Amino acid sequence: MQGFLSNFRAGLFDKLGAILGAGCVCCGGRGEADGFCAGCRAELPWLDAAQCVQCAHPLPAPGVCGRCLADPPHFDHVIAACRYAPPLDGLIQRAKYGGRLHLLRSLAALLAHHAPTQADLIVPMPLSAARLRERGFNQALQLAQLAAGSMNMNTRINADVCIKVRDTAPQSRLPWQQRRCNIRGAFVTLADLRGRHVLVVDDVLTTGATMSELAGSLKKAGAASVSGWVIARTVAGKN
Repeated sequence: MQGFLSNFRAGLFDKLGAILGAGCVCCGGRGEADGFCAGCRAELPWLDAAQCVQCAHPLPAPGVCGRCLADPPHFDHVIAACRYAPPLDGLIQRAKYGGRLHLLRSLAALLAHHAPTQADLIVPMPLSAARLRERGFNQALQLAQLAAGSMNMNTRINADVCIKVRDTAPQSRLPWQQRRCNIRGAFVTLADLRGRHVLVVDDVLTTGATMSELAGSLKKAGAASVSGWVIARTVAGKN
């Protein structure tokens, strides 16, 4: 019953937010410009300051985590605002799978909390043609447009520079050890990126397998560096 009431209340807040555009996306109270009230914003699962300098996983002190040392990813750095945990996980899922597109503005505002320092090209994480038809939108593209617009970034956003050439099983449904094989060879970069510093926007980073595979394709096309810019980072043992 509690779960039903929670889902019902979240759906009601979504509908009111879409109509009025003023309620906090978490509690339904008076929201501010980013869609959060001060209390709910303070209680978001903000990521710890001490992180792996490469994949943004929390560490006791800044450095490189054991996973990145043992198996270095193709990306150079990840910027993440929060842990993938309640209530943020629910907001992302409702925007991504429930069609609550008005939530993307609040989620994009979280990206702006940690602005990238070096980028001359923004690439939204590509969707396969089949997934794009099914969903009707690419949340990564919309997040990139909203975040860059709110920050007055002049960096070009290009959703066509790289494509996903095959439809893969959703990474979230697979064991961690199978995700790399699932995504291998899924991306093709269509442009010469020699010397470019590329920023890849996505909603969530879990194992980093998808981000690493895309970064590998971008670097094969000449990218000088590839960084990830995500809303949330899955943290082992904390979600």
